[in-house]
Amino acid sequence: MTSVVSIEERARAWLAQDPDPDTRAELAAMLERGDAEGLRDRFGAKLEFGTAGLRGELGAGPNRMNRVTVMRAAAGLARVLGPGRHVVIGYDARHKSDVFARDTAAVLEGAGLRASVLPRPLPTPVLAFAVRRLGADAGVTVTASHNPPRDNGYKVYWGDGSQIVPPIDAEISAAIDAVESVSELPLGGPGTLLDDSIVDAYIEAVTALPLGDARDLRVAYTPLHGVGAATLARAFEAAGFEPPLPVEEQREPDPDFPTVAFPNPEEPGAMDLAVALAAKTGADLVLANDPDADRCAVGVPLPGGGCRMLTGDEVGGLLAEHVITHTSGERMVATTIVSSTLLGKIAGAHGVGYGETLTGFKWIIKAGPGLVFGYEEAIGYSVGGAAGLPVHDKDGIGAALTVAAIAAGAKRAGRTLLDLLDDQARRYGLHATAQLSFRVSDLALITEAMTRLRATPPSRLGGREVTRIDDLSRGDGGLPPTDGLRFLLSGDARVVVRPSGTEPKLKCYLEVVVPVTDEVTPARARASQDLDTLKADLTTVLRL
Repeated sequence: MTSVVSIEERARAWLAQDPDPDTRAELAAMLERGDAEGLRDRFGAKLEFGTAGLRGELGAGPNRMNRVTVMRAAAGLARVLGPGRHVVIGYDARHKSDVFARDTAAVLEGAGLRASVLPRPLPTPVLAFAVRRLGADAGVTVTASHNPPRDNGYKVYWGDGSQIVPPIDAEISAAIDAVESVSELPLGGPGTLLDDSIVDAYIEAVTALPLGDARDLRVAYTPLHGVGAATLARAFEAAGFEPPLPVEEQREPDPDFPTVAFPNPEEPGAMDLAVALAAKTGADLVLANDPDADRCAVGVPLPGGGCRMLTGDEVGGLLAEHVITHTSGERMVATTIVSSTLLGKIAGAHGVGYGETLTGFKWIIKAGPGLVFGYEEAIGYSVGGAAGLPVHDKDGIGAALTVAAIAAGAKRAGRTLLDLLDDQARRYGLHATAQLSFRVSDLALITEAMTRLRATPPSRLGGREVTRIDDLSRGDGGLPPTDGLRFLLSGDARVVVRPSGTEPKLKCYLEVVVPVTDEVTPARARASQDLDTLKADLTTVLRL
């Protein structure tokens, strides 16, 4: 166990190298008042660099996001890449994002690499696109996506425009650990500031997606105080759509996210203003991006008022069938082990390849050749067309455009996305999914729950027999090992339990499949009841 004295010494060494007056003042005050608990929290652990890069709360010390942490990460990336390589840097509008981007450029340039910086805070998919467009060796984006306002993060992309995977993450992590005082790092200039031509190229790429020719659609939209509004509006206008009607209170970037408790479109209440705007304006569709605009939420206003928010799996099924029917040749679609099994049935019906991967777009993008569509249930989608995938990561702008095209086509036929979902239920069976999450203050509780579940797994869940258990940590199912358990249940149902990779949560992914003959409504009622029963049983079993 690290002593308080040694932590104080580490804190003073950190203070000596910290270039940020804000975190220097924070740390100096903690040392002056002898805040042992606060120092242990910041210096008793460190943010680990993994395949999701870095993500954490802003503040002083190695267990926080700050300028020292970012400069060390940039130095580690520089050592792995080597001099002469080219890195594109993007950032969102969170607190310190612009500062972290400038620090990254200075460290890379000082190490003999070439840095190009996006012209302003922009969606993450623009950065992912720019890496390939500019033929860069890597990319960095400074964002914490949909995390709380106090957080920030640092995500690394490789030369193929996708997020890094092992063993690159471990190599960068080891190189970061070898960095000593950042005050001794040679710093270079600010790099090359890119102009709007890179955004123009991105807009051209996403508007070349298979969008059909129907354009009569009114959309209510919110970027949730993030960076998506301007780019999405440009994309819609370039594609010939009426500009979306923005939620004015959430239109401009604001790192404090003042109108939402949690800046995630999947969280309760986050979509309330957009739904109200849709009702007020008679919108046909509700769309939202998360703060860095790599994800897309979709809602359908109801005739009697209110709005039906679609799940990520429902949107994934609609997008997949649209892309498949608007492309040709050898193709494949892919999703993750926690997403609905519907995509596999759609792929089989259309005679295209299907891939199932670990969670995360870093794996989806590598599912195989000919990938034209990939999605994850957490409302992330990468939509492709004749030219393949314009973005090798999830893209909330391209997804929003394509959903609008599908909805406009349905409207022209006197229908909505809900009618299209019913059509799919009749063709493939109703695939109903839900998620059950347990947020904890102590990560050890998650480890204990997974240990209990492996030692004494349930024989029945939701009134169904457990017919097979896949321990994903052993690589069951032919995938790389990951901490998770998959329970296959009688009657075509499934549960996957896994710890979150970005939050202190244990997540359970549930699916039931109900046959449909004609009327879908009774099947939805039955599926909802079945999912509730599964949730109740899991809550009892997990004891969290």
